[in-house]
Amino acid sequence: WLEDTYLVFFLPRFSWSAKNRGVNPRKVYAIDTGLVNANSLSFTKDKGRLLENIVYLFLRQKNFDLSYFREQAECDFVVFEKGKCKMVIQVCEQLHNENKARETKGLLEAMDFFGLKSGFIITQKQKDVLKFDKKTIELVPASNFIIGVKPN
Repeated sequence: WLEDTYLVFFLPRFSWSAKNRGVNPRKVYAIDTGLVNANSLSFTKDKGRLLENIVYLFLRQKNFDLSYFREQAECDFVVFEKGKCKMVIQVCEQLHNENKARETKGLLEAMDFFGLKSGFIITQKQKDVLKFDKKTIELVPASNFIIGVKPN
């Protein structure tokens, strides 16, 4: 019912099979992050999760076909356009030594799976370019990503 009223949206796990997409667990995003804060049982502000919700709403507004990827690790967004994987995106508030391996592992795994040479990590403020063999991961501030500014 909540999905029918556009209060929440469900993001399916990527699979080439429609049956698997239907039975695999889905991620939930809210139309209003204020509702999330008001109804959360968490005692800490999960800014990374809120940032991920904002990126989801932006991608949804662009009418991309979206899913998330999970094999060994998870990648937050797989973006398809006209049936082809256009980009893979990971979202975290800030990339640092404690989360770098986790955040890049899922993204690199998705890049390998879809045959992509580059991917994005959307952060609150960080800009950087990371190289892994022949693959490139661009760290892009969410504000730049949303308004379409490319990093240097």
